[in-house]
Amino acid sequence: MSFKPARRPHFFYTTAPLPCPYVPGRTERKVVTELAGVSAETLHDRLSRGGFRRSHNIAYAPVCAGCNACVPIRIRAHEFEPDRTQRRIEKRNADLLVQEMPPRATAEQYALFQAYQQARHGDGDMSTMSFYDYRAMVEDTPIETSLVEFRLPSGQLVGACLTDRLGDGLSAVYSFFETEMNARSLGTYAIIWLARRAVSLRLEHVYLGYWVEDSRKMSYKAKFHPSEVLRGGVWRPLGDAATLPACMISQPA
Repeated sequence: MSFKPARRPHFFYTTAPLPCPYVPGRTERKVVTELAGVSAETLHDRLSRGGFRRSHNIAYAPVCAGCNACVPIRIRAHEFEPDRTQRRIEKRNADLLVQEMPPRATAEQYALFQAYQQARHGDGDMSTMSFYDYRAMVEDTPIETSLVEFRLPSGQLVGACLTDRLGDGLSAVYSFFETEMNARSLGTYAIIWLARRAVSLRLEHVYLGYWVEDSRKMSYKAKFHPSEVLRGGVWRPLGDAATLPACMISQPA
């Protein structure tokens, strides 16, 4: 007689309230769970479709009382149509050398990461990250992850995007770039590149994390068409979902 091993129970936890980084005067709470073992990929896929994000070996989603401002958003890659500005950005960056690298931290990446943090998020927690903190962010992953590097023809690293591979798409975990090259709009180009890459891999979506309509930091995510947002437990076209009442916005259980 053979016995099947007992299925390990999966636990979710709620974090303590912290100041919200997107909506002034509010606090945020997250529901978190560990991604580990042979089921990490499957669980990550399922949770990503349900609006979760990954950090290290943790999947998380906001569960803030009385607030539904953070809305999961993804691009429908096969239907993506860049607007006139995005077409210009794509053309302007056609000279960049792009490589998908294993998730291994380097001193070169860290120097660019530090410069980006000081320029864009100098008052944030990530601005104080040491090289070892950065290495953990990049390398501590239980799933298929790559670090996409963007380089000038001279070889200079000007951008990078930590990217997860999902069953139905690519997930942009975190990107950083040379902020003094404003004309290149490297952050926008990284997303365009991911959309093109998803199509080449026959994947349907590019997951961009959370869109906060009233946050200037997050407004760029709604500029890639067509996009979908998760409301009421259903992925809906961005324009259609905007008309739904706030009570219909999905909150992970």
